[in-house]
Amino acid sequence: MSLGSIAFRFPGLDKVSCLFTTRRGGVSLPPFDAANYSFDVGDDPASVAANRRALAASLGLCAWHECRQVHGDALHIEPAPLGLEAFCGGPASLEGDALATSQPGQALCIKTADCQPVLLAHEAGRFVAALHVGWRGNVADLPGSAVARLCAHYGCKPSELFAVRGPSLGPDAAQFTNFEAEFGAGFREFYDPARQVLDLWRLTRVQLEGAGLRPERVFGLDQCTQSSPGDFFSFRAARTTGRQVSLIWIGGGA
Repeated sequence: MSLGSIAFRFPGLDKVSCLFTTRRGGVSLPPFDAANYSFDVGDDPASVAANRRALAASLGLCAWHECRQVHGDALHIEPAPLGLEAFCGGPASLEGDALATSQPGQALCIKTADCQPVLLAHEAGRFVAALHVGWRGNVADLPGSAVARLCAHYGCKPSELFAVRGPSLGPDAAQFTNFEAEFGAGFREFYDPARQVLDLWRLTRVQLEGAGLRPERVFGLDQCTQSSPGDFFSFRAARTTGRQVSLIWIGGGA
């Protein structure tokens, strides 16, 4: 089975791999066509399992971590990994929106269809982390608070980290008609009231840099999910749709 994906490497950090899948390839039928990796959207579980098995086989990985994502700020550091059968067997039970591990060969998995997947790595490959950053996560400053908690746990400085944001809702598509109620005055610099759009990409960058990451170590794949329906699932484009995944792990491959 051929699966669409975009590989990414942090400069000079060959021991950490990042991968962002697309909706291309896979066996799911419309409206989840074709490489849907989520058990939570109404797709045939057998199709989701087949897509996940094919992804795992293509990467040669057998240990995974994922959450039942709830648009919160819970960070799970060194959670127990899932074996391949559990990863392909049904929805995740661990609730949260951020994961971290220092163990090689264990993939952190974030599911999205417009929200921002943010992947982080220590400059020496000591640990990696993955964040599910919806707009509520931005309001709660999940990027900044996760960096602080990671550095406290692993005993490092924010300047030692890299970050990359994957495909997500772009600045021209992120419309918010209830800006004052949902965001408020503290986010006005990112909001264009004339078009009622908010630059979530820049907001996430500002939050990461505000947490201490060096600007040259914050990367972004500037591909808008809503604007590229042939390549990505988008909840704003179609409420019933699948989810792509973003993966990071310590080790080679992607």
